[in-house]
Amino acid sequence: MTAPIYLGIDIGGTKTAISVGDSEGKLLEKRKFPTRSRVEDVISDIFAHVPESSDGYSAIGISCGGPLDSRRGIIQSPPNLPGWDDVPIVDIVTDHFGVPTFLENDANACALAEWYWGNGKGYDSIVFLTFGTGLGAGLILDGALYRGPDGLAGEVGHWRMAESGPYCYYKDGSWESFCSGSGISSLYEMATGVRVSAKEVCERAKHGEVYAQRVIDQSARMLGSGMALLVDLLNPQRIIIGSIYSRDEDLFRPIMDQVLRDETLPVSYARCEVVPSLLGERLGDMAALGIARDQFEKRRL
Repeated sequence: MTAPIYLGIDIGGTKTAISVGDSEGKLLEKRKFPTRSRVEDVISDIFAHVPESSDGYSAIGISCGGPLDSRRGIIQSPPNLPGWDDVPIVDIVTDHFGVPTFLENDANACALAEWYWGNGKGYDSIVFLTFGTGLGAGLILDGALYRGPDGLAGEVGHWRMAESGPYCYYKDGSWESFCSGSGISSLYEMATGVRVSAKEVCERAKHGEVYAQRVIDQSARMLGSGMALLVDLLNPQRIIIGSIYSRDEDLFRPIMDQVLRDETLPVSYARCEVVPSLLGERLGDMAALGIARDQFEKRRL
């Protein structure tokens, strides 16, 4: 029996990436192209860019920002994909390639990738936090991805952490409004009147700018407060944080960790290790492959 080979499709607002990999996490091939405005054009581009496999693909995973219905395989109007209104992407791809195809939101997909090949490998209960443009969580609990009955588990960015915040994500004072690229940029703009990227705010903080340091300290404090809720609620072995935290862990770690120590149960705090994403820049490529591997192995049992 030949070893399984997986196809991953990551549909983003600006680019779409195609990845081919195996169960060991080896990336065999990668292709990417701009995500065009029309749904039909993007689907046509996907079909054109998928490499031929001599033995065929064992499973296909599709990663995309929500909202989506992973059980029915439908993309449901993500804000970064205008026009993608109830697109049955799983049926479309399955019909074209004749290969079982599965869909997950990007946070769940990243959690699976870190669990199989990254800093979650060898653990049964982990939380992955995106901490990128937005904030979401992927939950691996007791050795399985937890989606919830409507596939909405992990929407922690929606938690209200304060009476008000720098911008409103569904509700004022949401966790995402403090712990995301958009939130950090907004906090800095409130303090200085100048809008720059979160990456630039971090750079300015590292170079000693007082306003930038205050913004990062505020974000780090909110990061610790939200994670304390996750630790006490879920008792995870690891929390893995991507994107902004992975690049600038040293800026966030001291305050975040102090808040965690102060606000969590001692046993739960001692059990949970907070680490950055191991996959780093490869995470987006591996995320969709993680979906394919997860579903293929479940169906083989």
